[in-house]
Amino acid sequence: MKPVIALVGRPNVGKSTLFNQITRSRDALVANFSGLTRDRKYGAARHDDVSFIVIDTGGISGEEEGIDAAMAQQSLLAIDEADEVLFLVDARAGLTPADQHIAHHLRRTGKVAHLVVNKTDGLDAEQAAAEFHQLGMSSSFHIAAAHNRGIRAMLDVLVANWREPETGDAAPESQGGVRIGIIGRPNVGKSTLVNRLLGEERVIVFDLPGTTRDSIEIPYERHSKPYTLIDTAGVRRRKSVKETVEKFSIVKTLQAITDANVIVMVLDAREGLVDQDLHLIGYALDAGRALIIAVNKWDGMEPEDRQKVKEQLKRRLTFLDYAPVHQISALHGTGVGDLYASIDQCYASSMAKWSTNQLTQLLQDATAQHQPPLVQGRRIKLRYAHQGGSNPPIIVVHGNQTSSVPDIYKRYLENIFRKVLKVVGTPIRFEFKSGENPFADRKSPPAARKGEKTEKRSSHFDKYSKRGAKTSRRKVK
Repeated sequence: MKPVIALVGRPNVGKSTLFNQITRSRDALVANFSGLTRDRKYGAARHDDVSFIVIDTGGISGEEEGIDAAMAQQSLLAIDEADEVLFLVDARAGLTPADQHIAHHLRRTGKVAHLVVNKTDGLDAEQAAAEFHQLGMSSSFHIAAAHNRGIRAMLDVLVANWREPETGDAAPESQGGVRIGIIGRPNVGKSTLVNRLLGEERVIVFDLPGTTRDSIEIPYERHSKPYTLIDTAGVRRRKSVKETVEKFSIVKTLQAITDANVIVMVLDAREGLVDQDLHLIGYALDAGRALIIAVNKWDGMEPEDRQKVKEQLKRRLTFLDYAPVHQISALHGTGVGDLYASIDQCYASSMAKWSTNQLTQLLQDATAQHQPPLVQGRRIKLRYAHQGGSNPPIIVVHGNQTSSVPDIYKRYLENIFRKVLKVVGTPIRFEFKSGENPFADRKSPPAARKGEKTEKRSSHFDKYSKRGAKTSRRKVK
């Protein structure tokens, strides 16, 4: 198995910055803001020829209350999971009681822990780290994570004991399987649904809008089938977003939609479908992702209220009639297990492959049943079709005057293809291409050249007619 390293420390000591440097990514949100990271965030890293896993955690101060206590609990779970721990301290802030509290906990767990003195840029590293020796750590490193200084030397020491001889029959790394993005407005139950799907308290759940700030990717297996869940931050209306951190969270959420294969849109049954839900659904459709509607907090509602919600969804989501709709209770688990059947079906539809012969035959049957309209007295002709991509499925149709195909006929073709090919949950995109005119590069069109030839023939005939007339007059004389 791959080694696991956990990054722990007080809030705002540079754990997320170091996480991004080690994983060579920008997955973790970084800002000069205490307590930005809340959930455990996993990342794959590689140094030289050694692969390992890094866990970014929230800050631990020892005096947590409310949501901070849940953040600290996530950090303690990361320490339990890790093979080795990198304990970060702030060289500029010096030794604090919170640092001593974390060091005491690490000694009790018996984990291999390394002291990492961060923010040493512009300082005498040895002098700045002197006061941290009383923490009793067996080894220490001096780095400046923001400037990527000292990190390579630290990793050289860490991976020295992990390096194993390579074998020819090494198993390929898993690709994570189906990537499932959980999106929705704040406080609709996204994190609760993620924990319910995983069967453990993997992400923080708190009765506070905006609890999740970063997009958390969680790979796991269910019935020997790989999945990756992506828990995202809630997206509010633009005028309600004031904090800079929330703006970055929204960017990460929109990026997660693009990275996912299947999107589960979580709605609050008690609030019904609001405009912000429609905006999020529209963004997922623009990204071409398969979509599932999960109406959460369904338990405890009166039958009349449930019927009103169903009618509202049917009326306002007529453009999304191909997407599965589930009524669930993430808190109690009602209907959550049924989501997997729709997830697998939507993923299979989005990644389906069809032959050119099958698509062309289907196109011909559709045009025979309902012909394309006339354009300037000429009939649009659609000759053949082939697949141009997946996730979402792209159908490329070739013919003439395809730029004039009306939208209503495009929707007709989409409905026919969706029904016959049994495509569920995912949008289908059509691309229309016209054949090039072989005479487009000629100086004059064929009709004009034909007229020129006719004029040449007539002038040639007139010339010889006049010559014949003169000869006849000579004979008469």
